[in-house]
Amino acid sequence: MMNNSDQQHIEDHKSKTNKNYLLLLVVNYVCLFLGSTSSTLLSKFYFNHKGSSRWVSTWVQTGGFPLLIIPIYLPYFLKCTERKPFTHFTKRLLMLSVFVGIMLGINNLLFSWGNSYLPVSTSSLLLSSQLVFNLILSVLIVKQKVTFSNLNCVILLTLSSVLLALASSNDKPTNMSRAKYFIGFFCTIGAGLLFALYLPVMEKIYKKVYCYQMVMEMQLLMQVVATTLACIGMAFDGGFSEMMKESRELFDKGPTWYWVTVFSNVITWQLCFLGTAGMVFLTSSLTGGICMTALLAINVLGGVLVYKDEFGGVKMVSTALCCWGFCSYVYGLYVKMKEEGKEKKEVEKSNPVREMVHMVNDIP
Repeated sequence: MMNNSDQQHIEDHKSKTNKNYLLLLVVNYVCLFLGSTSSTLLSKFYFNHKGSSRWVSTWVQTGGFPLLIIPIYLPYFLKCTERKPFTHFTKRLLMLSVFVGIMLGINNLLFSWGNSYLPVSTSSLLLSSQLVFNLILSVLIVKQKVTFSNLNCVILLTLSSVLLALASSNDKPTNMSRAKYFIGFFCTIGAGLLFALYLPVMEKIYKKVYCYQMVMEMQLLMQVVATTLACIGMAFDGGFSEMMKESRELFDKGPTWYWVTVFSNVITWQLCFLGTAGMVFLTSSLTGGICMTALLAINVLGGVLVYKDEFGGVKMVSTALCCWGFCSYVYGLYVKMKEEGKEKKEVEKSNPVREMVHMVNDIP
């Protein structure tokens, strides 16, 4: 249980009137932007140059968890906060972190399988369907209100994914069987569904945490669990020895570029997960999903520009529907914020009148 002081910390961190709120929000979105776009392109770079281990691709997504120790402990040592790391971290939060870490590890493996078989543009557009699942699961788990902009966004993104599926047989890379292509297709859909579940589950858990530092602490524990799963898979499948052999003999850019790619991916994935967690904590799981959808559209363009992925008429229409859905949701948020601003002004105007009434009533 949290005392009143703890509850005040939660309100301060999430309050939009807090002087650090906007800065924290911008920093997290920048981390999400850099991490999402860079990690997707680096993962594809790895597979394009004869990297073949999906366990390695899975491991790098959470293998950089020691980097989180820096933002967790540095503010305390610099006297920026009086809170010691892992203060008020209960057994319940520990168990929840382990559970979500297992979910995250499975999601990472599905993402790696999908990304190894599909063009970046196709996998990015398929992952945009996670917003559909996100809305549905947010309604069920965190009681997200359904609005016209929500439904409009869901319908448009669903149509986007259906169009992509109907044309998928013509989009598979050369020298790849139809079976492998559809394995990648459904693994990517599965990754989107599991990540859509991850977001509202984390939003519900974050309502119980003490402060933003606790978000990073939970991320550290979740990624330790997810990395452990990847390491177990690599051990049973000979992944560690395969990694050394792959760097020396298989990766056509040479060992130096191999390890640069691996460790760069480790860093960018940490930025991605940290930015996602921060967005969910500061806003909501649905808003976090919306931001990721916007970045997926950028990933589509990145795949076309960097890797020359095919971008035919169906994919253009699918991208347009994806952007239309995102814009409709953003507009809905704008209208909602405008209405809340008007209501706040009306309340502020009515307060002086109420105070005068109380003063008159208090006169003997």
